Amino acid sequence: MPGNTELAISEIKAYALREPVSRRGYTVVEVQTKGGLAGYGECAAAAPEALALARQAAVGQAATSYEVIGRQLAANPGMQAAVGMALLDVVGKFTKAPVFQVLGGPTRNKARALTPLDGASDAELMAAMKRAREAGHRAFLVPAPTSVAPNQGQAFVKATRSRLEKLRAEAGTDIDFVLDGGGRLTPGDSASLAAELERFHLLWFDEPCRVSNLAALHKIASETVTPLGFGRRVHQSGAFQDLLREQVIDVLRPSLALNGLSQLRRMAALAEPYYTAIAPHHEGGPIATAAALHLAASLPNFFIQQVPFTEAAEDRAMRAKLGGALEKPVDGFLTLPTGPGLGIVVDRGVLV
Repeated sequence: MPGNTELAISEIKAYALREPVSRRGYTVVEVQTKGGLAGYGECAAAAPEALALARQAAVGQAATSYEVIGRQLAANPGMQAAVGMALLDVVGKFTKAPVFQVLGGPTRNKARALTPLDGASDAELMAAMKRAREAGHRAFLVPAPTSVAPNQGQAFVKATRSRLEKLRAEAGTDIDFVLDGGGRLTPGDSASLAAELERFHLLWFDEPCRVSNLAALHKIASETVTPLGFGRRVHQSGAFQDLLREQVIDVLRPSLALNGLSQLRRMAALAEPYYTAIAPHHEGGPIATAAALHLAASLPNFFIQQVPFTEAAEDRAMRAKLGGALEKPVDGFLTLPTGPGLGIVVDRGVLV
């Protein structure tokens, strides 16, 4: 297979897209082969110099050399992630197998979905949750109230508790929540919140503070039973080692757009001996959603997949042309793609 000219990469193109209503932006990367196959990947953005480097590293190489090409693109993590997805898409199409089979799966036949709630007030968040629940979602990423200063004390804790109480009363018992700190809180506020919210049985407390101070994280983890999730800004697998070794992380949250499938698989393998789950962070487009589902199917320690909730009909129509039909949960779960490659059909008319 490596010597098959049909798999030789002939061109790489990048298309910066923006949804018409939400204004959510992401970049689609297309890899073409001499045999006429096309594979698609996604990242947040692609600078012209990153695209030039990708062409230099990949054109003429076989699509099956995705690990070798990926190492050559390590200085540009987003492009590395997108090209890796696209090459696996090509390999799957050539072998007529879903990417999760190329990666050694499946370990499951569906993937649980987590979607962020968008709103500035408790009322807006409750309305957003109602709409997302009607669309099939059953797990929600809830933003902590906006912090106005460090070390906010009990007023901030009470406001967060009130927000979750209102959402729980509205949602009922079959809904799960993750509290999103966004890395904005101090270790002190994080510890107070984690202890206060134990009775809510959160799936986890996401990015309560920055990961720069291991001792502070250890203190938070040792004083509460609320699980902690970190990692959306981490790119190197080794950066998780201290967190895992010191048992301060319960859920690995690496960014799909920043890391791609190969890197996330390495991170998941690193976490598995510590009985730590992985729940990739994803806020981009539907091509990355498809890639995330293949990843979920291949990981034994996969927990839940974050996916955007697209409300506007215009945005849904655009995403559908990029493979967004996979983004429709049923009772909180997404169905795995079963077609060859990523299992999606991309309407190239959207790529302008």
